Amino acid sequence: MWRDAVLVAGKDLRVELRSRVTTNQVAPYALIVLLLFGFAFDQDPYILTHAAPGLFWVAVLLCALLAIQRSFGLEAADGARDGLRMSGLDAAGIFLGKALAVAAQLAVLEAVLAGGIVVLFGARLGHPLLLGATCVLATVGLAAAGTVYGVMAAGLRVRETLLPLLLLPVVAPVLLGATQAWLAAVGLSSGGGWRWLTLLAAFAAIYVALGVLGFGTLLEEA
Repeated sequence: MWRDAVLVAGKDLRVELRSRVTTNQVAPYALIVLLLFGFAFDQDPYILTHAAPGLFWVAVLLCALLAIQRSFGLEAADGARDGLRMSGLDAAGIFLGKALAVAAQLAVLEAVLAGGIVVLFGARLGHPLLLGATCVLATVGLAAAGTVYGVMAAGLRVRETLLPLLLLPVVAPVLLGATQAWLAAVGLSSGGGWRWLTLLAAFAAIYVALGVLGFGTLLEEA
């Protein structure tokens, strides 16, 4: 399973490195989203500073949608999805590989966006351990859930519009938990941020287990 996961993740990441879609399109899109938020709250720097964690994770979520659509869009032509299905690779390995590739892209985008909120919004990123743990768990949850719902929508003609409708309501706990944890980490919330990691870990575990157990059936249906 893990060997197949490495093969699939390597394939997806090599395609992205050669096409440079993430660096040339998704990353600039994420920064433009932050700039638009900055213009919207420019009249009140206090609100902008306090809203920075939430705006960060909204931008990450929008980038995740693009990365997931790209991940399955690569296999939409020339029967590539059928070739992957009949390749003999373990279905759980395919799921983990595609989720790992999406998670790697999101990790790069999160680093870019973190620098963006520091420069544009004047945010101070304290408690690096809490921030790092939040990013890891939230990224795993987004990548796993996105891969599950991405393959569900992959075989449909309306997959570009259906995926956001399926995924956005589901990942609301990630947006809530990650934002609250970051608010605590930067000193903007009186509550402890570590308790929100339980929510993020549970969400990630549920969708990783769901993908490992059910991805083969979902791929066949797609």
